[in-house]
Amino acid sequence: MNAFRFVRGSVSPADHLAPLQDQACGGYLSFEGWVRNHNDGRDVQRLEYEAYERLGVKEGERIIAEAMDQFQIEHALCVHALGSLELGQMAVWVGVSSHHRDSAFAACRYIIDEVKHRVPIWKKEHYVDGDSGWVNCEACASAATQSPPATASGGRAGQ
Repeated sequence: MNAFRFVRGSVSPADHLAPLQDQACGGYLSFEGWVRNHNDGRDVQRLEYEAYERLGVKEGERIIAEAMDQFQIEHALCVHALGSLELGQMAVWVGVSSHHRDSAFAACRYIIDEVKHRVPIWKKEHYVDGDSGWVNCEACASAATQSPPATASGGRAGQ
């Protein structure tokens, strides 16, 4: 069974927990991404997700393998929804189990950030005003991974 997978409709974590349960693990961590009612100052009514599934699964598996190696975790899964989702429904879920919590936190963050950046997934936002538009999720992630602008003194803003 793949450690990265797509499902049609909302993600249900309970359907995917069993492979993460391990008596050798003292830490379990998950991330849930839900459909929210706004984006970039616009009121969102619902979303649609599409993906290049074959490539997406391969890249998702690569990300999970990297996390396993880099953070010394025991188990990890990531599930991303495809199709139409309503407000509040779960679009993505990451679950990680490890011997210790620190590695679970780091691996979970790594997995969701890399999935948003590298996996070929697109979302179409349907707005309350009747308009809609496709957004490449890679573009969504790029803003989060950019460094903050430098201040006039050469330091970083917010430091």
